[in-house]
Amino acid sequence: MLRTGIKPDDHTFPFILKACAVVYSFQKGLEIHGSVIKTGFDSDILLGNTLLLFYGNCGGLREAMKVFDEMRKRDVVSWNTVLGIVSVNGFYLEALNLFSQMNFSSGIKPNMVTFVTLLPVCGGAGDKGLVTQIHGTVVKVGLNFEISIGNALVDAYGKCWNVKDSKRVFDEMVEKNEVSWNARITSLAYMGLCKDALDIFRLMMKVGLTPDSITISSMIPVLVELEIFNLAKEIHSFSLRIGIEHDAFISNSLIDMYAKSGHPSAASNVFQQMNMRRNVVSWNAMVANFAQNRLELAAIELLREMQAHGEVPDSITLTNVLPACGRVGFLQNGKEIHSRTIRMGSNFDLYVSNALSDMYTKCGNLNLAQNVFNNSVKDEVSYNILILGYSQTSDWSKSVSLFSEMGLIDMKHDVVSFMGVISACANQAALKQGKEIHGLAVRNHVHTHLFVANSLLDFYTKCGRIDTASKLFDQIRHKDVASWNTMILGYGMLGELNIAISFFEAMKGDGVAYDSVSYIAILSACSHGGLLEKGRKYFEEMKAQKIKPAQMHYACMVDLLGRAGLLEEAAELIKSLPITPDANIWGALLGACRIFGNIELGCWAAENLFKLKPQHSGYYTILSNMFAEAGKWDEANRIRELMKLRGARKNPGCSWVHIQNQVHAFVVGERMEKLDPTLWLAGYS
Repeated sequence: MLRTGIKPDDHTFPFILKACAVVYSFQKGLEIHGSVIKTGFDSDILLGNTLLLFYGNCGGLREAMKVFDEMRKRDVVSWNTVLGIVSVNGFYLEALNLFSQMNFSSGIKPNMVTFVTLLPVCGGAGDKGLVTQIHGTVVKVGLNFEISIGNALVDAYGKCWNVKDSKRVFDEMVEKNEVSWNARITSLAYMGLCKDALDIFRLMMKVGLTPDSITISSMIPVLVELEIFNLAKEIHSFSLRIGIEHDAFISNSLIDMYAKSGHPSAASNVFQQMNMRRNVVSWNAMVANFAQNRLELAAIELLREMQAHGEVPDSITLTNVLPACGRVGFLQNGKEIHSRTIRMGSNFDLYVSNALSDMYTKCGNLNLAQNVFNNSVKDEVSYNILILGYSQTSDWSKSVSLFSEMGLIDMKHDVVSFMGVISACANQAALKQGKEIHGLAVRNHVHTHLFVANSLLDFYTKCGRIDTASKLFDQIRHKDVASWNTMILGYGMLGELNIAISFFEAMKGDGVAYDSVSYIAILSACSHGGLLEKGRKYFEEMKAQKIKPAQMHYACMVDLLGRAGLLEEAAELIKSLPITPDANIWGALLGACRIFGNIELGCWAAENLFKLKPQHSGYYTILSNMFAEAGKWDEANRIRELMKLRGARKNPGCSWVHIQNQVHAFVVGERMEKLDPTLWLAGYS
């Protein structure tokens, strides 16, 4: 057209700009905009509105706002277009400000498109008052019978958690279409009313409407939440019959559904069939699928495959894959992902930083976890991760410090915070600190929570205060298996075997089913008390209940037989095991051989222990002492030399002393230079 010498007019430019908007040709659109300005058509309202549409479609929010601000004349289309652009980009407050300008200072009255554009903004901002105000306005101007207005109101009231008005608008709609039903279903799902959403879906089918892709993709998460997986599978079959299973939203929902129902292979099948329709949500759903179903290696490998396909992982991808690295102890992979988060700038994302801290904690590298914590935004989860992490280490006092820090900055302690810090005190038998935290739990009314109550039981039993633990146990209304197991273990450790056995028997009478730990507790008690026949009976009973014996069960049985002097039977049991014996099993046999002086079996056990734990000095010492007691000094010296050669050293014994509000650790011969001598007297005053 230009080459033939024909000049474009005010009708030409809108057509060209619309074409650029459709194909997202931003650069070409900029050139056309330049031509509009040169030819003097930039004051035309139609052209201005088309430019707004073009920039909005191409993601040019700044350019769109500049065009809008420079428009000499605006009509209702101008306002509606700019409202749509701002709201689509998530700038809800800016959209509400623009509506206020339009309504009160522009002299232009809103129309149906204005309200349909604005209502989702009100819903997104949670502005219930403005939704009600707009509802009143549309009733006054007679637009309340328009389907699109009704649909938008149902959705907006739902997003504002207004169940009553969302239902009322839906029920009063004279005419409904698929969008109306979808709006009602998604609103109920958004408010967590999944049972009601399912009822509306059934009613929709009953009135003869065919669900579309939005209905299906909305209903699958609802059924997952309700754990009605069979119906979700039926909906999958239904989507296949009507030919909409290839919709990306449906496929992503199906991957999530199969993952959460424990069918990772079915989720993988859906993912594989997507081919070119995969987006970052699809990849994230699959990474989560593998991670949730304990297929950690597959999750990590999928992250590599995702990048090989040109898809860029986002913060959701990383928060899904980092727990997988933590569970299998893949520290190097976790570090590589950490580097990527820094390059992406997502390391400051709260969820990502918490996932990184958790990964380092589970990999046993609390120094790196602490570094992430120190350089990140923090919430209760951030603190809880480190409180739990330090509770299992010799740095248990850091758990207490972090717990105290939460209180100082007015951050609320939750159940996990209390569980972590009580566990820290339990593992070091820090009775004074634990009792103070117990008091705080009572003041915060969380001591009755089952998890906290069980942690307190564990704390008092480990501190030797079984009497206090027993009183707490009696106060727990709904005891679970962990409550009973803790008491059985506690009485067993203190040698109160008859009470431990009576608790074990009473547990069944209380209707609580035994688990694997229950049998470890009772077998351990039988072992310590030399109750051979009872131990054998319980072991056979466990197998009859289809509880598969684990390493600790076999270790208890070897210990039980060994303490009874049945070393050959213990050795035969080890030889017949369906699993590879671990250090606990071999250690139990070695300990028994030490008691009864069986050097032959002791050497066999020790050789296996040296392979499993070559740095553990205790095993070398036991075997060396056995040789010495038998008068075999050359062999005893050989084991001592082997111990030195392998660098196995005995860790010095460490003691703790409570003085005022602090716990001080020391080893033999060590001086505590920073300790004020007067505190010793204060500690005993």
